[in-house]
Amino acid sequence: MDLKVISNDGSNTESISASDVLFGREYNESLVHQIVTAYMANARSANRAQKGRSDVKKSTRKPWRQKGTGRARAGMASSPLWRGGGQVFPSSPEENFSHKVNRKMYRAGMSTILSQLVRDSRLSVVEEFTVDSPKTKLLSQKLKGMGLEEVMLITDKVDENLYLSARNLPNVMIVEVSRTDPLNLLRFEKIVMTQNAVTKIEEMLA
Repeated sequence: MDLKVISNDGSNTESISASDVLFGREYNESLVHQIVTAYMANARSANRAQKGRSDVKKSTRKPWRQKGTGRARAGMASSPLWRGGGQVFPSSPEENFSHKVNRKMYRAGMSTILSQLVRDSRLSVVEEFTVDSPKTKLLSQKLKGMGLEEVMLITDKVDENLYLSARNLPNVMIVEVSRTDPLNLLRFEKIVMTQNAVTKIEEMLA
């Protein structure tokens, strides 16, 4: 499969050969949904804590006798049925939200997403992407000249100038190949990869 390489002014200059396995796979919606859900779940932290009936500070004395009052029987005021009582299944900071995804499944899912980006003309390749100094204005002008606004740039190595220039741009994200994730690949309107990044991601997902 051939991927178009764009120049700094946004024009298509040439094309490079890429792996059909990585950029020519058929779309599998259920697989993509599964790896995106797993990615979001694995990023979730258990920071909730609720009190069970043993944690609530209530008297363990029986509120009233079992029979003869006309009211429903009650054992103690910490019952989950009572206001101020404990939760039945309380949330805990030790709660585990992680999902297991097999390596083969993850690679297939990432290849599916990249292939669909190519079909939708949302993935572009540049020879290299650098800025001369760490200034947001320079990066913004460069992206505007290439016709890019909301973009995720994937490089084989993020230099300091590029990282500092992109920090104040809300719709621009600079990541290394190893930190590419399925959620942001789907979220951004345009994905731009350097040629070295294409080679590296082929090695990773082969």
